[in-house]
Amino acid sequence: MIIAIDGPAASGKGTVARRLAEHLNHAYLDTGSLYRAVALSVLRAGADPSDAAIASAHARDLDPNLTEDPDLRSAATGAAASKVAAVGSVRSTLLAFQRNFAVTPPNTRPGAILDGRDIGTVVCPDADRKIFVIADRKIRAERRFKELLGRGEAAIYARVLDDLQERDARDSSRVDAPMRQAEDAMLLDTSHLDPDQAFECALAFVTSGTT
Repeated sequence: MIIAIDGPAASGKGTVARRLAEHLNHAYLDTGSLYRAVALSVLRAGADPSDAAIASAHARDLDPNLTEDPDLRSAATGAAASKVAAVGSVRSTLLAFQRNFAVTPPNTRPGAILDGRDIGTVVCPDADRKIFVIADRKIRAERRFKELLGRGEAAIYARVLDDLQERDARDSSRVDAPMRQAEDAMLLDTSHLDPDQAFECALAFVTSGTT
């Protein structure tokens, strides 16, 4: 089984995806970590993540170990990731890896769960189950704000909210693989759901009609 989970930043899709993967013993891929790794590589080189040629070069030479780097979750890396993800050649470079992971899950797992922005529409349009996770932007900003503070990063709520608005606009308006809900995806609004409730809703949908 292939499960595609999409949605904007801080919507809760990653939490839902990880819990589903653990519960179902499926392989899990946070595709955003790939773009964050490219972005982090570009930033550490002192380059512009919006530069298509530079971003593409870093995607081709990506060090997989960067997906485990502590700086991957910083606000700066997140903002840069949205920029490199808008580069078509970066997306095409990472697309093959994501699709291979989906159809050939590592460690002989019975299925794969991928979360990102375009999994259900571009990466795995034939996925068995698709979920599009959303939440009110102000609630998402509050979640991200608390997450940053929890990691010891200086953060201002108003700035976090502005950053999310900019990322949403960039992710949904980019020419190549814009973020949008697949027609056959379940819409899961986590604005007023705790993690357990969101997981239960997703699990009920994923297992519906299965034996």
